[in-house]
Amino acid sequence: MTGGRFDHLRLDKVCRRFGERLVLDSLDLQIAGGEFVALLGPSGCGKSTALNCIAGLLPLSAGSIWLDERRIDTLPPERRGFGMVFQNYALFPHLSVRANVGFGLRMRGVGRAETRRRVHQALELVQLTEYAARLPGQLSGGQQQRVAIARAIVIEPPLVLMDEPLSNLDAALRLEMRTEIRRLHQELGLTTIYVTHDQEEALSLADRLVVLREGVEQQVGTPEELYRAPANAYVAGFMGYRNLFPVTVTAMHGETATAAGSGIELVGLARGAAEGKPAIVAIRPEDFSVVDTAVPPGSGRLTADSAPLAAQGGANTLAVDVEVVEYHGREQAVLARLPGGLPLRIRTVARLAPGDAVTVRVPIEQVLVFAADTATAEAVAELPEFTVPSDGFGDLDGPPAGVAAGPPAGAADNRTAAP
Repeated sequence: MTGGRFDHLRLDKVCRRFGERLVLDSLDLQIAGGEFVALLGPSGCGKSTALNCIAGLLPLSAGSIWLDERRIDTLPPERRGFGMVFQNYALFPHLSVRANVGFGLRMRGVGRAETRRRVHQALELVQLTEYAARLPGQLSGGQQQRVAIARAIVIEPPLVLMDEPLSNLDAALRLEMRTEIRRLHQELGLTTIYVTHDQEEALSLADRLVVLREGVEQQVGTPEELYRAPANAYVAGFMGYRNLFPVTVTAMHGETATAAGSGIELVGLARGAAEGKPAIVAIRPEDFSVVDTAVPPGSGRLTADSAPLAAQGGANTLAVDVEVVEYHGREQAVLARLPGGLPLRIRTVARLAPGDAVTVRVPIEQVLVFAADTATAEAVAELPEFTVPSDGFGDLDGPPAGVAAGPPAGAADNRTAAP
């Protein structure tokens, strides 16, 4: 259904300023025709600004945008011909579904017969033909989003831009619409750029992810590449490594590093870490296994003086005190406390209860030890649902690395509101 196919879209050192503030800083990105790319990051990282620059809704402060060998950043939005799906749907409330979908075609001077054919085809694709005569106010949120998608694709654009289109939907509708967006992308051979702050959403939809922080590209790669090999602690935090601890590297052994701090000592894979230097340890909640729930009688809750490691079962073995347990069917999401006071997030099939003192273990290959500096520590501290530990971070002048305070990936935390 789409027309105007292209080989690649290229952003060449794209910058955007708002006054003195640099929101996009020399963004270089190439997107192949037919690819689904997600721009991922927190509010204010520049992802929506990048999308609006591509759409032509914002002028560039520097750099250029190319569609194949044609420079397009000098063109107005209507001459770029891109389809766009907004967070708030942006439907005309006084027009029917059919009229909303066909609006762009009428503005382009497409004939009545061709407009009817393409509108009908678009409504069939989003499964809304029986709602064609209704007004947007008579539809559910998910149905309104389908109308917005139909309006974007009916003009047969070379590129579809989506700016957090699912954020206003409830959890069940988000899952349904994720599947629908991916289906349409595949069936129509669309090229899609999708903005989101939700790593699970990005993983499930995109062929490649672009993680941004303060307008600077942190890492570009496939979902598997970013999931398994994040480039730094900031990317790790976005890709589900909810346990991030400030440490110092005490020894190096080839590709592994031993790191200690805040009452813990762990051995993991070195990711730029160096002996004697500050680092950030990153571990996923689901990579821990509960190895022992038997504790000495009368031991009570663990304290900072409790033995943190080897005496309780070998390398990467930690004694923890369970504080909060959330039931998630087959698994439990557990908030525990380490001897030094740091929170630890665990996902486990073991049945635990608040007040349990248990021993957990994590394989060396599941522990990543990242080099840390002030910028890294500040970036990690900015991640959603992360808090800053109060015991500082080595000799750094800036704030310490963030510690995971949110639930494991996919788990709801009933004690705090979602970001």
